[in-house]
Amino acid sequence: MADGGFIAVVNDTNPASKGRSYNVPISGNNHAQFLGKKIGDVVDGIFVGEGETSLAGYKLEITGGSDKTGTPMRRDLEGGSRQSILVTASTGYKGHKLVMKNKKGEKRKFRYVPDGLRRRRNFRGNTVTQDTRQINLKVVEAGNKPLDAIFGSTDEEQAAE
Repeated sequence: MADGGFIAVVNDTNPASKGRSYNVPISGNNHAQFLGKKIGDVVDGIFVGEGETSLAGYKLEITGGSDKTGTPMRRDLEGGSRQSILVTASTGYKGHKLVMKNKKGEKRKFRYVPDGLRRRRNFRGNTVTQDTRQINLKVVEAGNKPLDAIFGSTDEEQAAE
């Protein structure tokens, strides 16, 4: 995706789909339609996918994303630049410490949350920019054809059910 494009992760909110997500590459003119959009904006599904895999008739909401280094986007940060902020447990930070204890040759992992634990973490703003490499989308309004039929489910997924 070095040529200016990103991956859209489309989450199917239909209860019958069991919460499946589909990865769809976006590039070219469709890429330009997402630039400048913010988390919470609703976009037309025609810009996601190409040809038979186009989501015409769908309305999709931007719920998040990440940049080229994996830095997550946050809804409460304006703009598209990287910012270092002090956070407690919330979006992009779990807020627990992992402690390894070795007792009689056993390795155990314990997680605990001390009171008042805050860390300085890097986050991206809420605007989609050229540095964005992944956008998370959820279906707000479904089209005529279900997502499972558009993208097709693999034989491995059907065998697992």
